[in-house]
Amino acid sequence: MSHHFLLFTLLALTMGCADKKAQTSTNNSVKTSDLSIYQGTASITQGIASTQAEAIYSCNRGRKTDIGKITSTDQKEWIVPAETNYLDSEFPFAADLFNSCEGMNYKNAEEALSHYDNSSIIAVDPDGEVFTTYIFADNYFEMYVNGIPVGKDKVPFTQFNSSIVKFKAKKPFTIAMKLVDWEEHLGVGCEANRGKPFHAGDAGMVAVIKDSENNIIATTDENWKAQTFYTAPIVDLSCVSEEGNYRYSKNCSTEGGQDGSSFYALHWELPTDWMKTNFDDSNWPNATTFSNREIGVNNKPAYTNFTSVFDATEKDAKFIWSTNVVLDNEVLVRYTIK
Repeated sequence: MSHHFLLFTLLALTMGCADKKAQTSTNNSVKTSDLSIYQGTASITQGIASTQAEAIYSCNRGRKTDIGKITSTDQKEWIVPAETNYLDSEFPFAADLFNSCEGMNYKNAEEALSHYDNSSIIAVDPDGEVFTTYIFADNYFEMYVNGIPVGKDKVPFTQFNSSIVKFKAKKPFTIAMKLVDWEEHLGVGCEANRGKPFHAGDAGMVAVIKDSENNIIATTDENWKAQTFYTAPIVDLSCVSEEGNYRYSKNCSTEGGQDGSSFYALHWELPTDWMKTNFDDSNWPNATTFSNREIGVNNKPAYTNFTSVFDATEKDAKFIWSTNVVLDNEVLVRYTIK
């Protein structure tokens, strides 16, 4: 979906609420002395974004899924937590592997597949083979194969769900995914958690791809490429660094606090055609892998009901993200299956 289409959609969603005062506002009063500390390539914002669309998805006991906009010190506008295709009806939704928001509480992959509508299979190559992808994403994903949209997450935030994406393609093919850790406090990457109203949320994505004979042909691991494009909250700009194409926030605090109005965020523009097969990702960092325990999925049935798939004896899939699974909120990943 184009940038102009998204902005038009957001405007339409918010016109009916024009008589309401904005609950939050952009804070661009970053001190010059603070800016001089930062030596990286990102655009910098500070404070809470203005809300542009409220509750794009509603789930009982789920967190609120709003979209916001904020202006950086170099006068660029950013959609937070990310510019997505969630509101674009032409980008297909993934099928449910597990989705308690909509009562799809399947006990295993076989039960979920029995409810799959094969007419929804996306034909990347009409004469190709059918491949099945199982995905658990914290929180949201959009998946492309050879640049063609094949599935997006139904639940942008919580309750935690998992998904099935089927597509028809010929090898080799390239998988590209946009991954988003959603946020309650727009523009600072925070949610209410652990006794703090402004606590950094964590993330992670795991996927298994099978062929038409149910053989695992790929799983997420350290061989995928992963690059971050939105990092927050940053309390002190001196904690971040860049080494080549590595965007590090490993020395930054993840403690959060009671007030996020002074927190910074770093934003990088997404490259054109990042989802296409011929996009050169050779200078991107390899993905960082994380264990089930590090991500915290051992009490989530959207994952544990399907450990025979995600933690298969012959090929245990790894959770992947960029170098910081807590502070990096928008990450692009890519992998080519040969």
